[in-house]
This record gives sequence, structure tokens and C-alpha cells, in this order.
Amino acid sequence: MANVSLVTEFILVGFPQLHELTMVFYSAVLLMYLLSLLGHSLIITVVLMEPMLHTPMYFFLLNFSIAEICSTSAEVPKMLTNIILGKNTICFACCMAQVFTVFAMGAVEFLMLSIMSFDRYVAICKPLLYKTVMTHQFSLHLALVAWTGGFLIVFSQAVVVWTYPYCGDNIIDHFFCDIGPLLKLACADTSVMELIGLIYGATFMWGSFSLSLISYMYIIAALIRISSATGWSKAFFTCASHLTVVTIFYTADLFMYLRPSTHGDTRLNKVVSLVRTSLIPMLNPFIYTIRNSEFKIALAKTMRWKLVL
Repeated sequence: MANVSLVTEFILVGFPQLHELTMVFYSAVLLMYLLSLLGHSLIITVVLMEPMLHTPMYFFLLNFSIAEICSTSAEVPKMLTNIILGKNTICFACCMAQVFTVFAMGAVEFLMLSIMSFDRYVAICKPLLYKTVMTHQFSLHLALVAWTGGFLIVFSQAVVVWTYPYCGDNIIDHFFCDIGPLLKLACADTSVMELIGLIYGATFMWGSFSLSLISYMYIIAALIRISSATGWSKAFFTCASHLTVVTIFYTADLFMYLRPSTHGDTRLNKVVSLVRTSLIPMLNPFIYTIRNSEFKIALAKTMRWKLVL
């Protein structure tokens, strides 16, 4: 290793097969990114400004939106900048920071979705105890657990990936520094790290998914027992948005990361990653708000307040 020069930057391949449709692809991704930013920023603003939304459900949604903005902003702007400037490079430190941010925010989102599922379980299955259990202090502690846990789980693995020597090929067959393509470039045996990452991923993803699944099993059982059509409809629409997000979120991530990270079809992974990075974050704000009468009322009040000012 003494006579080998280490990699100082990586080349992101992106989507070379779309060369003739570069501007169409750029415009579509930029539009989805801007809509995602707008939607999540709107959720954050309205929840912060409107007292009627100062409840645990919207507090967790606010935290989820912050994590979504951080995650997409770690990937999409760099990809769009490279496209518009006609270059595909990313510095070594930037690549490592991107890996850490993307996966840390993903972990936070997993935990936040589980917490939101638990919140809906208490609201529907234990309505009389809801205000006693889901206090502001307890909600704050749950959010802190999600953020701290997400960072700590990823940090230990990120440090190991950072310390690997990268001394040969510097071409990453992806549009961002994903862990699988990156480990392929390491001049070291990464099999132990891949096994640890697979165990962590399986435990973490399946664990958080199982908590959400258990919560919704109890919720469905409670919904079946509701005799009033109006009551059933209200309870169902309270959970439908979150259940939709949980389904599409876990489907994409379980597909990509619950196998050895250097295996799999890179072209398919890139497409799924693009959907996970651009399309799903754009849809999430609409899924959460389009049928939510409380949010619509709060949004109208906020808009009227701004117009008065």
C-alpha cells in the first residue's frame, strides 16, 4: 500500500443510458425535488404556526418531514449539479458525508414511522388513555430516541467505511454514494463489514417494520369492532395515510438493502433508489394532507394570517 496513491474523488456514473434525454430527466427530477421541498416545508410551517396541530401525531410528522428533506437534499442537488455542469465527480469527504447523511436520515425515518404507528395505536385502541400516555414530554423523548438512535446506528458503520483504503478504481455505478457500489471499490476485505451491515439492516428494518405491523394489527382489530359507520370512517382515514407511506417506504428499502450490499442488479437498484429519493418524498406530503381535514383547516388559517400580514 505504501506505493499506491489513494482515491481523492469518485466518479458517479448516474444514468448514461438517458444521455439523449438528459434535460427531460433533469427537469423531471428537479420538479419532483422542488415539490417535495415545498410539500414538506409546508407541513413543517403549518404545524409550527397552527396551535390546533400541536399534537403528538403532527409533531412526529414534522420530524419525519425534516428527515425527508435532509435525506433528499443529500442526494438530489448533487446529482442535478453534476448533470447541469456536465461532470460526474464527488470529493472523497463529500462522498462519505453523503453516505452517512442518507443512511442516518433513513434510520431516523424508520424509527419515526414506527413511533407514528404506535401513536395511532394508542389513539384508536386506547382513546381514553391517549392524553395520559402521549404527553408532550413523552413525545419529545420518543423523537429524541429516533434521532439519536438513527445517528448512532449508522455512525459506527460509517466510520469503518471511511477508514477503508480506496486505491484502485474510483467509478461508482450509481447516482449517489450508495454503500454497495462504494464497498466494491475498497482495497480491503469488506465481507465482515457487509455481514455486519446486513445483520444491522435486517434487525433494524424488520424490527421497526414489525412494530408498525403489530400496531396496525391491533388497529384493524379495533376498527372491526367499531359499529358506527361514521366512527369507523374517521378512524380509518386517520390511519390510511400513514399506512400507505409505511407500505411504499418499507417496500423500497427492504428490496434494496436486505441482501449483501455488493450484490444485485445495479441498474435496477438505481431505478428503485431514484423512486425512493425523488418520487416517494414528493408523494408523502400529499398522502398525509390530501384527505386530512384538520390540516386543510390549519393551512387555510395560516394562509389567511399571512395574507393579513
